[in-house]
Amino acid sequence: MTLARAFLLAFACALPCALPTAAHAQSDYPNKPIRIIVGFPPGQATDVIARMIGERITANMGQPVLIDNKPGQGGSIGAAAAAKAAPDGYTMLISATAPLATNPNLYKNLPYDPSKDFAPITLVGNLPFVLVVNPNVPVHNIREMIALAKSKPGQLTFASSGSGSTSHLSMEMLKAATGMDIRHVPYKGSPPAFTDVMGGQVDFVFDTAVYALPQVRAGRVRLLAVASAKRSSLMPDTPTVAEQGVPGYESGAWLGAVFPVGTPAPIVMRMYTELNRIMKAPEMSERLSTLGGEPLSSASPEEFGAHIRSEMRKWGKAVTDSGARIE
Repeated sequence: MTLARAFLLAFACALPCALPTAAHAQSDYPNKPIRIIVGFPPGQATDVIARMIGERITANMGQPVLIDNKPGQGGSIGAAAAAKAAPDGYTMLISATAPLATNPNLYKNLPYDPSKDFAPITLVGNLPFVLVVNPNVPVHNIREMIALAKSKPGQLTFASSGSGSTSHLSMEMLKAATGMDIRHVPYKGSPPAFTDVMGGQVDFVFDTAVYALPQVRAGRVRLLAVASAKRSSLMPDTPTVAEQGVPGYESGAWLGAVFPVGTPAPIVMRMYTELNRIMKAPEMSERLSTLGGEPLSSASPEEFGAHIRSEMRKWGKAVTDSGARIE
């Protein structure tokens, strides 16, 4: 028997054993702890919701969930780590809009490609944005804000959770629509941005209702407007930006879950089914609504993939219009 024939015979004998092993690993999923990467600091909206989801995965699937915060570059550091992880279903990224849709248009050399390096699972939530101001700034609505900004060009400031973040671009879109000249002060996440707005070092900030509402209720910041297309049921007396003289304005963030590309389709579908089950549970809807968010789900992983591509085009225009670019 030649060496080549011996090798082929050994491979043929081993193959039937290998296939059932791989199939068993998928049918037995999960059989060890799952890591959820979050590209933002603890306490930010994406982190808060990821921890809620992690609790339910543990309860429903019987395995511990580790939340691994990797903040920086508007969530891109966490996304890059997830893209490089083993595609075995035990590392999942829960991402806001920026890492998957905005940052590819903003950063010159991202170490990942959202359209090629991830296996989409599903949308999990919608996070309406709100605009708030330090209580000592003498404005109570968008019209007063515009008037004050135009009387003091370049003197007012706004914080964001990072250059090129949805928080940043939301204000850039408002500036472009109204002609305001307000200086940008970027931070590494929502907590430090809000700390300086509450302390009076910065005047305004756009951020998710999830993070902003507790500060509003405590009187630490004043609520000026909701950035969604319609009023929030949690803030029915607060008008939208569009209602206050900026027609067509709408901004907000979504959250979605992805695996590294190459994750077996049965595992993707197993997690898709579980996440949809979690987000459709009344208790999750109730918990999110008290924070100012709402649960979402995709009709399929493929639909979520199409959503990511569509959002990349939308936020690409916002980045271009703002002139923002990060090397």
